Parts: sequence; structure tokens; C-alpha cells
Amino acid sequence: MKAVMYAEFGPPDVLGIHEVDRPTPRPGEVLVRVHATTVTRAETLMRRGRPRWGRLILGVSRPRRNRRTPGLEFAGVIEATGADVHRFAPGDQVFGFAGFHLGACAEYVCLPESASLEQKPVGISFEAAAAAVDGPSTALYFLRDRAHVRRGQHVLVNGASGSIGTYAVQLAKHFGAEVTAVCSARNAELVTDLGADHVVDYHEEDFSSHHDTYDVIFDTITASSFARCRRALTPHGCYVPTTGLINWPLGGWTALRGGRTVRPGMSVEKKGALAFVKDLVESDGLRIVVDRNFPMDRIVDAHRYVDQGHKVGNVTVTIGR
Repeated sequence: MKAVMYAEFGPPDVLGIHEVDRPTPRPGEVLVRVHATTVTRAETLMRRGRPRWGRLILGVSRPRRNRRTPGLEFAGVIEATGADVHRFAPGDQVFGFAGFHLGACAEYVCLPESASLEQKPVGISFEAAAAAVDGPSTALYFLRDRAHVRRGQHVLVNGASGSIGTYAVQLAKHFGAEVTAVCSARNAELVTDLGADHVVDYHEEDFSSHHDTYDVIFDTITASSFARCRRALTPHGCYVPTTGLINWPLGGWTALRGGRTVRPGMSVEKKGALAFVKDLVESDGLRIVVDRNFPMDRIVDAHRYVDQGHKVGNVTVTIGR
């Protein structure tokens, strides 16, 4: 089978397409023929070996052998199952999360039946389904499970036009919040269409100057900090970052101190979230934003585009068709 691989950290040019053995599902596993995947900012950082502390997982001097094929999220068709598989059967259309072992940017990927995998939403393309995995499940985890967003609250989404932010705006509205979206002026119309009540152009205005305003500040790109956002929060508001090692000790300290808090987290297990997302997509309650689609043989171009830092929503990759 064909798989995108890289043997060293670096720019997009380290990526290449190689012929490798097709995996065989063991008991309790499923083999998925991948039809589409995505390129995320997280993957481009992994490709570069950043942040440096991440190399303890990725590989110190070069990528570990089991992490040389990118691809976090995917959609495809169950090709075969191992023994004792009960949730899925050959021919099922699915979408899911490969986890931080990656591997979805290939013609086939093998996963445990218990992995973050769900029946694909009906009526959308494989590309759209692949783009409806990590972004909405991450936004759901941080907004619902960490920030406990509820009706009547005021939620600010920093990075509102990105692959997490476009879903965060919609989910915050779904939970009944008033939403302020932070993005560039060129994306103001998009986030307004997604449900934002207010838009802040970060080139023109600093949202942190809005003192005592937001119950939740969801920083999808970790471009800010609790120190900067603290005064913009209401007295019992919370700053919710998706990354940043410093936010873990801050989370413990602010929880003990009371008042304004930091609520970090790690959204890895997504199986339950995918069922929620599937239902929301099928009921037209969630719009999937795809910026550009690339064929697999243009994977270098796809990574170059994401590296520029200006993508809107998701960048998808079609595999093998």
C-alpha cells in the first residue's frame, strides 16, 4: 500500500510517498481503507519535531518508526476485521481518530475496535467526515467537559476561524452562550455565519482590554495566556487553553485559590464525542468548514499551506481516489 512517510524532522519536503506492507488486523482490530485525512497544525509541529519536549514521545533525533506516517483523523470504509470484533463489519463507512500514533495518511490503517471510531455521518463526503473528527471533539471536550458552558454565559473563542475554532463557535451557541469570535477581518463574515454574536479583529483590537466581560475564554491556538486574559474574565470566569505546559500548574493553583481559574486538559479519547458529533452533523446542527483539499500526491503542498498559518477551518487530503 502507499503511505506518506518521513524519516527526519524538518520542512514539508521531508515527506514522501512510499510502498509499505498493508497491515493485517489482529483479534479485536479493524482494517480501514482510508478515503480521506486532514493536515492539522499539530501534525506540522510534529513533523518539525516541535515543541522540543515532544521529542520524548516522537523520537529524540528522528521520528520513531511507529510515528513516521502522519495523519491524525480520517474517514474510510472497513476493509476487514479481526476475530472478536462486534461493533463494525466490512463495508461500514466510518470516521475516527488515529491518536498520537498517527498513521492515517496512508491507504490503510489498522485500529482496535475500541479506538475513537464511529459510523460516518450520513450524507456528507469522506473529506468532510475526516474534517469532523478532531476539531469538533476537541471543542466539545473543552467547552462542555472542562468549562461547563451553559446558557446565558459569554464565551470568547480565540482563533475562531481555525479547525477547532469554527466548531467552538457553533458548539458554544448550541449550548446557549453569547459568543465573541476573535479572528482577522477577512474571516468575520464566516464566523458570523457560524453563529458568533460579536467579532473582534485581532489586528485592530485587543480583546483582553474588555475587563470583567467573559465567563469563558477558549484559546484554541494558545496565542494568549492566563496572565493576559485574567482581567477580561468575570470574577469566576475560566481561561481554557488547548496546550501549554505552564497551564497545568496554573490550573492547580487557581483551583485552590478560587475566583478566576485556568482549566487545561487533553482531548485524546474521542469515541463518545464522535457519536455526539455524528448526530449533530446529521441534524444540520454543525457546519464543516473545509478550506482546501489536496490529493495524496500533493501532501508536501498541503503541509506547506498549513505551515503558512492562514488556513480557514480544515485542510483535507484525498487518499487513493
